[in-house]
Amino acid sequence: MSSSTRRIALAGALNVRDLGGLTTTTNGVTRFGRLIRSGGLQDLTPADVEHLTRTLGVREVIDLRSTAEVQREAPGPLARVPGVTIHNLSLLAESPPGSAQGSDRVDTERAMPWNRAGADGRSKPAGSTGHYLRYCAERPDSVVTALRVIAHSTGATVVHCAMGKDRTGVVCALALDAIGVSREAVVADYVRSGEQMAEIVERLRDNPLYAADISSRPFTSLLPRPAYLQDLLDTFDDRFGGVRAWLNSHGWTEDDQRALAGRLLD
Repeated sequence: MSSSTRRIALAGALNVRDLGGLTTTTNGVTRFGRLIRSGGLQDLTPADVEHLTRTLGVREVIDLRSTAEVQREAPGPLARVPGVTIHNLSLLAESPPGSAQGSDRVDTERAMPWNRAGADGRSKPAGSTGHYLRYCAERPDSVVTALRVIAHSTGATVVHCAMGKDRTGVVCALALDAIGVSREAVVADYVRSGEQMAEIVERLRDNPLYAADISSRPFTSLLPRPAYLQDLLDTFDDRFGGVRAWLNSHGWTEDDQRALAGRLLD
C-alpha cells in the first residue's frame, strides 16, 4: 500500500495518516479505518470534522498534550461532537498549576535510568530517544490507557499531540510493535512525519504557545530520524524483553492484547 494512500488531507490539521496497510512479521496487515495519527486538531474546519466523524468514523480521540497545553488552547472542534470521546492522556510529567509546558520538547537534563548502556553495552543516544524514554518512564499509565482505548474502540481512533511526531510517534509505535508490525514498517511510518515538517513548523510559529520553543531550535533538530525510534525499541528489547513485556509489567493483560490485535489486524 502506497504512503500516499494512507495520507489524510485536512484543511485544519497536518501530519494526518491512517495506519492501515502496514505489514507484520507474520505477513499480516493492519486494517484501515482503525488507527489514525495526527498533529494538532485545534483548527479543524467544519468540513474536516465531517470527514473525520462521518466518513472515517472517528469515535475516540487520544490527546497526548499536557494539561497546560489543553487549557491554554481550549477544547478543539471534535470535543463538541456527540458520540466522540476525548481522552486527555499527557505523556509529560505535569508541572505545578500556572507553569507553562512547551510543545513536544522535553527537558533532557533530568537523570533517567533508561538513558544508560543497554544489555549489549552499547550506549543509547541522547536527544529525542531520551525524550521518548522519559515519556514511557514517567507516564506508563497514559501509554497503557491509550492502547486500551485503541483496542476497545467501536470506531476509528485518532492519536495526536502538537506536531504529531514525538508523543504521537511513541504511542503509535508501541501499539504497532505490540501487534507484530515489522520494525522496518514502524520506523518508516515514524519518519514520514518529516514530509510535512516545514508546514508544521510554520503553523506552530504562529501559535504563541509554541512559537518561542520552535524559533529557538534549528529546523534539522525537529526532523524525525530513524535511529531515534529504532533505539527506543531496542531499549525495550534490551531492558524488558520487548514492548509486550514492558506493557505487561504495567498492567496490560492478555485480554487487552487480543483486543488490540483483533482491532488493528486483518
